[in-house]
Amino acid sequence: MTIDIATLCVAELGVFLIAFMRGAFGGGFAIIGIPLLSLTMDPVQAGGMLAPLFIAMDVVAIRYWRPATWSKPDLVVLVPTLLVGIGAGYWLLSALDRRAVAILVALVTLIFAALWLRQSGEVVARPRSVWRAGVAGSAAGVTTMIAHSGGPPLAIYLLSLGLPKALYAGTTSIFFTVANVAKAGPWLLVAGLDRSLVTIMALCLPAVPLGVWTGWRLHQRLDQRQLYRACYGLLVLTALKLLWDGVSGYVR
Repeated sequence: MTIDIATLCVAELGVFLIAFMRGAFGGGFAIIGIPLLSLTMDPVQAGGMLAPLFIAMDVVAIRYWRPATWSKPDLVVLVPTLLVGIGAGYWLLSALDRRAVAILVALVTLIFAALWLRQSGEVVARPRSVWRAGVAGSAAGVTTMIAHSGGPPLAIYLLSLGLPKALYAGTTSIFFTVANVAKAGPWLLVAGLDRSLVTIMALCLPAVPLGVWTGWRLHQRLDQRQLYRACYGLLVLTALKLLWDGVSGYVR
């Protein structure tokens, strides 16, 4: 990979944007940044470059999203099924058509967002369900490994609970901390670690704390309904991008 001004600028922007989402919404929207980095570098190299930076974002974000903001009854089910899903996703990469997976996840997300909008955007709390949490955790694990899109399956479950905004964001944050640690090794193996990749990682590292802090400041200014609207808006954008990637063949 050649590091020129265009590559560096796009990489810095992508890392800042993902870190910003991490601080504002707890994570789960990395798919917005990865296609951006792919404008100037190979998508596999982009994923490999971001893998360690995701962990750096987690280290910074844990300062803001502390254990008091974690929904522990949900994480008890979500985290083990996440790890199972990541394992299954790694195995399925060589066995399934990733385009079909991307299209399915996007359609389910858009349907759920449409149902929420039909309710005039009201946050309706629903009881916890071990079965639904298990499906959400495993689906997020599979999709985060296959298509860098673990956010929609998790959000579909957590948003339906009507959690307070801090509890929603904190739970999402620790969930993807576990996910990022678990998938960093496989991503680096796939991408290959060379001098240029290490160099651009180091150059982009300062964007991590700046992005997380900026996102956190935005989060503090939003009320719960605004945050849910923003989350659903981001879900629709990521779902549409994922749907386009699946139909056009970007995901392969």
